[in-house]
Amino acid sequence: MSHIPVLLAEVLEQLAPQPGETILDGTFGGGGYSRAILEAAPCTVWALDRDAEAIARGAALAAAHPGRLHLIEGRFGDMLALLAARGVTQLDGVVLDLGVSSFQLDTPERGFSFRFDGPLDMRMGQTGATAADLVNTLPEAELADLIWEFGEERHSRRVARAIVKARGEAPFTTTLQLAEVIRRAVPRDPSGIHGATRSFQALRIRVNDELGEIERALEQAMRLLAPGGRLVIVSFHSLEDRLVKRAFQKAAGRSPGASRHDPAMLVAPRGPAPFTLLTPRSIRPGADECAANPRARSAHLRALQRSPESHAA
Repeated sequence: MSHIPVLLAEVLEQLAPQPGETILDGTFGGGGYSRAILEAAPCTVWALDRDAEAIARGAALAAAHPGRLHLIEGRFGDMLALLAARGVTQLDGVVLDLGVSSFQLDTPERGFSFRFDGPLDMRMGQTGATAADLVNTLPEAELADLIWEFGEERHSRRVARAIVKARGEAPFTTTLQLAEVIRRAVPRDPSGIHGATRSFQALRIRVNDELGEIERALEQAMRLLAPGGRLVIVSFHSLEDRLVKRAFQKAAGRSPGASRHDPAMLVAPRGPAPFTLLTPRSIRPGADECAANPRARSAHLRALQRSPESHAA
């Protein structure tokens, strides 16, 4: 099973690891970013992953870099508490890859993909409700709202209606069972995208509270950054990228859409913004990377730096 870190060279360029620095890889996954950071400079890397299997896979990399790679099982939305418990209160860099790990997608037993038949699970960790729990119990209207909000599926009501009808005959237990019901419920996409793609995305986001995790992680990562520290985030769909873009713009004093008629705009800003955008526009993968790794096609990289004179909260 292969794991290809997305936009690796660009992540390293923005993160710019230096000797003696302390850097957090908040989404360890297959360890691609952590390995590259460790090789780029004699620094210390803390790595988080809510998936116990990912942490177990990282043992060999930690052994190859004794005392420099520290693995923690946990959510990146809890990074502040997880690091504080280990005496880490400030970071020189943070990197987050918001995509689903290749290991999770390519393991049928995890239930993330409709390319394989497996249990309808989708949990990144080992606890909480599964995707099967949601599709078998949620009211039709709530299911439709979920698929629209998190999957941006235009035919969400049609999908929800088909799911509720099918589960009345037998509960959903497998990925292919659900994918086939959804595929029959939606018109064929001219782009060739499988009809269940957006609905599966929506269920995965809801099962793992992915958007809530991102919001918590953004706030905590900014608090942890030392003066001059960098935050680098790679996202893979519009909902994620929108959250990151807005949070970065706000932190850099560039809140979008401000109106000159807004009374709040008459108030003078309180000094310079504590952060600077390193990427005024997102960085996208090139044609060669997309050809070598199709999962990179939708990636957006954004980076932010705490001003050297600004101090962490």
